Amino acid sequence: MRDRLLPRTLTSRLVLTAAAIALLATALVGTISTLAARNYLDDQLSRDVKSSLQRAERIPPLAVLQQPPAQPQTGAPGDPDGDGRYGSRDLYGPGDAVGTLTAFSRDALASGTGWFGGIVEQADNGRTSRVDLTDEESELLSSVPADGRPHRVDLGDRGTYLVAVDAQGAVAAGLPTAKVDDVVTNLVRSTLLLGLGVILLASLAASALVRRQLRPLREVAETAHTVSEIPLADGEIDLDERVPSHLTDERTEVGQVGAALNTLLDHVADSLEARHRSEQQVRQFVADASHELRTPLATIAGYTELARRRPDDAAMSATALGKVEEEAARMTALVEDLLLLARLDSGRPLEREPVDLVRLCLEAVTDARVVAPEHRWQLETPGEDAACEVLGDELRLHQVLTNLLTNARKYTPAGSTITVTVLPQGFRVHDDGPGFPPDLLEHAFERFARGDAARTRAGGVGLGLALVEAIVTSHGGTVSLRSQPGDTVIEVELPAAIPSAIP
Repeated sequence: MRDRLLPRTLTSRLVLTAAAIALLATALVGTISTLAARNYLDDQLSRDVKSSLQRAERIPPLAVLQQPPAQPQTGAPGDPDGDGRYGSRDLYGPGDAVGTLTAFSRDALASGTGWFGGIVEQADNGRTSRVDLTDEESELLSSVPADGRPHRVDLGDRGTYLVAVDAQGAVAAGLPTAKVDDVVTNLVRSTLLLGLGVILLASLAASALVRRQLRPLREVAETAHTVSEIPLADGEIDLDERVPSHLTDERTEVGQVGAALNTLLDHVADSLEARHRSEQQVRQFVADASHELRTPLATIAGYTELARRRPDDAAMSATALGKVEEEAARMTALVEDLLLLARLDSGRPLEREPVDLVRLCLEAVTDARVVAPEHRWQLETPGEDAACEVLGDELRLHQVLTNLLTNARKYTPAGSTITVTVLPQGFRVHDDGPGFPPDLLEHAFERFARGDAARTRAGGVGLGLALVEAIVTSHGGTVSLRSQPGDTVIEVELPAAIPSAIP
């Protein structure tokens, strides 16, 4: 439920955040200002109340009851007229403001209980006069502590007063808090209005600023939306859409997003291109495999038909059976190679045992000399102390070397020199034949990759080097090729065997 109430867009959230910050700042400043003003005005009012109390303390209590003193003293303190008498109008002096409360305790005068006195009021004509306290107001004054400090007292219809009573509990003076309350109320009201204005302006400014700042991000989003509408299911994909260069400056946040999106699009484009190339290779692979299988099948079908038509010709039957057997063996080898490639592609693990490369290369070169004596075969080995042992599947590594030697034998003329060099972690096969055609170098390790028609007539189906790369890769090694007329080198590098722990 809460998620539904929150704004969904980044713009709305940023604007709401800016408005919230403005509201918080305004509330904080307003609260501090109001409290400061309130404290200042309360302190000022307290000082005025104390001043009023001091003036009231100078008035003789008996004079307040409008009784002449026993020994009139002209000009005595609290006798503003200097006539020795104190009337009602003498209860407040020139320093008493409108609303000033002056009261005296009857208990202190032994003339009864409670308080009597008055409050200065201003008439419509501008003249001031003293209005006597009511009984209810006098009773409310009785609750004020006699400590000389101002206290708030609610006097009913007259409002709230700040009243101070002297330590003897004989005199009380007070001033209304209405003006202070009005000032504080007006300040709070003004702060609220100002806060609303600030929030409104902050929201408008934040909205304009955020929209302006997020405009580059929207452009990046438009690029992403455009790419998302491109069908990527199959076929050759032309993924040229990119974020504009001015939005890829990685010193900015938007630039980082734009650069990351372009990098992602580059990876996607490369992946799509690789997928398309793989699809084409699979189609070509299927077509080549079908072609390679169709040829021996057609041969088998032809000789079988020939033998069936001439059952009495023993020589023809023997020839047909021999040809059928030859083509069957060719198909078997092709199917086994395809099956091995499929197993390697599926990640099926190979044997992991120490393999002596010197012995492996010696056996392979010896077999090659027997098969092709018209070529010159050489074997180069490191010194006797050099360790030439790797970790792998000996049978498959023997197949790798046999395929390389067979490939060199088939595609070099008689008399060519083929040299096998044993390395500490692999081996190298070099021949001085015509080399690979330039257009075949980049695709030499692809399946069914073959050069000119002469190579096709040599009997290969284009799986030898593909098997070499697949087996070496499964061992965690690498195979490289460089070729030019008279200098062709294929080098295989394999992981070294882990030496046994010596007890």
